Amino acid sequence: MERDPNEGGIDVGRDIQRDLSDEPLAAIRDAPPDILSPIDQSSPVSGHVPAPEPSGSPADAPEHDWGLAQSLVRPAFRPVGTTGLPLETVDRETLAQHSMQSHSQPLLDEGPAGIPVVYAMAAGGFDILVNGDHLLSWGIEPADLQSAAVANLRAWAATAPWTDETEGDRRLISSDTGDGMDAARIILPETLDYLQRELGPHGRVLVGIPERHLLAASALRPDDAGFTAMFSEFVIEQSGGADEPVDRRLFEIVDGRLVEFS
Repeated sequence: MERDPNEGGIDVGRDIQRDLSDEPLAAIRDAPPDILSPIDQSSPVSGHVPAPEPSGSPADAPEHDWGLAQSLVRPAFRPVGTTGLPLETVDRETLAQHSMQSHSQPLLDEGPAGIPVVYAMAAGGFDILVNGDHLLSWGIEPADLQSAAVANLRAWAATAPWTDETEGDRRLISSDTGDGMDAARIILPETLDYLQRELGPHGRVLVGIPERHLLAASALRPDDAGFTAMFSEFVIEQSGGADEPVDRRLFEIVDGRLVEFS
């Protein structure tokens, strides 16, 4: 490389006189650092983010305090075949005798028409599924968990809106609030009564639970035999594209119960 000798600097080695505009020149120490000097608390540290101040004791978290969790637990449907610890087999005394072992499997209950039910607590973008360790920590029986979850579902459903759509003689009633409890509201007798009262006079009441965030119901009129295939196709399509699918079957309300449609 040819240089003008009047520019200064050299062609090889470290050239402290050349300005390449990359970064400032490093400072050259003329003395070793004083490791015994006090640390400057206000000095910046690259990549350092101060830890958040603790908002309370970990023992006060819902996972450990039933007083807090009682208002948060809620039932949620899962697809048939979901594995877990059957709730009817849970004995708190037996769990306590094996408290050194982990009981991390989610508690699994049986919902209407054999649909698996889990119990969950919303936690900022994800759900905490209740397991055997939670029961031990809370000191409650499975029946207490069931009662609290259904009570929370009932309180939510009391104000959750229904969507009512009509096209000709066909009518579709659905719940799709996005709160995560839409499908599970079919557990409530009040929901069964409402759908039967609104749709029952017009024919058989069909129900679809394709995903966790959707409950759909319509009446199968005696003179509209082709509607069954259309409604079934709608349920399958919704379930296939869902993030949290539940069931692709068609159900029917018969004598105040949800049963598989035939």
